[in-house]
Amino acid sequence: MKMKTLALILACILFGAGPSRAADGPQHQHHHPGSAPAEFAAPPSDALKDSRRWVRYPEPLRLHTLANMRDHLKTLGDIQAALAQGSFDTASTLAEQRLGMSSLGMHGAHEVAKYMPLEMQSAGSAMHRTASQFALVAKDASVTADLKPVLAALARLNDTCVACHAAFRLQ
Repeated sequence: MKMKTLALILACILFGAGPSRAADGPQHQHHHPGSAPAEFAAPPSDALKDSRRWVRYPEPLRLHTLANMRDHLKTLGDIQAALAQGSFDTASTLAEQRLGMSSLGMHGAHEVAKYMPLEMQSAGSAMHRTASQFALVAKDASVTADLKPVLAALARLNDTCVACHAAFRLQ
């Protein structure tokens, strides 16, 4: 796959490019200075109800965990940047060392797990396992240059993050 195609695919993933709104037919949207565009308007009130399960952590551990999650998000961005450059080995190393099973000690997973409900522990373990699987797929792509399995593995990794964040929130 050519690098331009790879960069375009990753840009679509990163920036959420989708079908053009123009294809939906004529729209009469007015934007008033000082108001948010329609796509940033507040959702209906029933969408504001948050049904995620609260998980109570001691404050220092909560702050540590939130910082860890931000690092996970940054790592996903670093992985995408590496893939955009065709640096599959770099993407593999980032995934394994910062997200994969090899990263558990660095994140203090044993200490944090004590405060997690079993379902949250399972979700976290799934993310770390999926990151390690992604690392293997990305390493293979450094030989095959086949991007499809890499993007599919990255999507599975992202799905594990979304599933946990959709189910739990820290208190």
